[in-house]
Amino acid sequence: MHLSCLKKDIFHIYGLNMNIRKENQAYMFASLTILFWSTVATAFKIALNYLDYIELLLFASLTSVVILGIILVSQGRLQLIFHQKVKQYLFSALLGFLNPFLYYLVLFKAYSLLPAQVAQPLNMIWPIVLVFLAIPFLKQKPGIKSFVALFISFGGVFLISSQGNLSGYHIDEPLGVALAAGSSIIWSFFWILNVRDKRDEVVKLFLNFLFAMIFILLLYVLRGNYRTIPVKGFTAALYVGAFEMGFSFVFWLKALQLARSTDVISNMVYLSPFISLIFIHFILGEQIYITTIAGLVLIVFGIILQKLRLTGVIKKPGEKPSEILK
Repeated sequence: MHLSCLKKDIFHIYGLNMNIRKENQAYMFASLTILFWSTVATAFKIALNYLDYIELLLFASLTSVVILGIILVSQGRLQLIFHQKVKQYLFSALLGFLNPFLYYLVLFKAYSLLPAQVAQPLNMIWPIVLVFLAIPFLKQKPGIKSFVALFISFGGVFLISSQGNLSGYHIDEPLGVALAAGSSIIWSFFWILNVRDKRDEVVKLFLNFLFAMIFILLLYVLRGNYRTIPVKGFTAALYVGAFEMGFSFVFWLKALQLARSTDVISNMVYLSPFISLIFIHFILGEQIYITTIAGLVLIVFGIILQKLRLTGVIKKPGEKPSEILK
């Protein structure tokens, strides 16, 4: 009797230790991902000092393809990319056109026109946009909360686009603002299509980038204007490909798989844009406007207000919530 109780206690303690270990690993992977995502706005601007937005897209995407391929090989799942149906390859081509090709093409162009502190938060409004795109595509009806969240978030957009000059409000780069905010629409379309695809996540992402490389190479060739790529620009593009598009996704997925509560892990994403401002200020030397901070707070508040409805609309039955912000 005593021996049986002792065994139960040992297994209980062992189980608790395993859960604690997994939880610690989840926070480690999540923290690394947040750190990587917090640096990419700075990396975009550094890369764009030496490369144009098409060159950045080309080398960053190529880096991601290589990294994701290596990950698939290390996991023994590379053969999965050869066992897809024709319609799955076509679907991957469509997703790859939306993201990374079109999404990052628009986003990098926005970053080339705007300060990092403006482009980065304007790109964050996609969770709000997603709910309204779900009306025609997923037959969802937005509630009052959705409209309040939209109003709050676009109040943040107004503050950020003012670039610290509310008294004489004027948008210096209307095209840049439109592209940064418009990229959220592209990402939302991508999300709606991607979330219904039940294939392996890393396999999907690899195929998306592989097909996107076809579109990117075609654009690069048709555009012409070939030149020797500066080493600093190429290095920055490698960093973007590795830590915005490659390792970060896998680390984030691992964090969600290990976490007991994915909501806690997902909420850590809200730290990223604020940490990003620190890198933008100290590395890029941008003076952070009070309107940027205030606008970012409004956008994040609007997204948090909308979050419960968003996860309810998009999440599949029995599925863990995926990344809500990116």
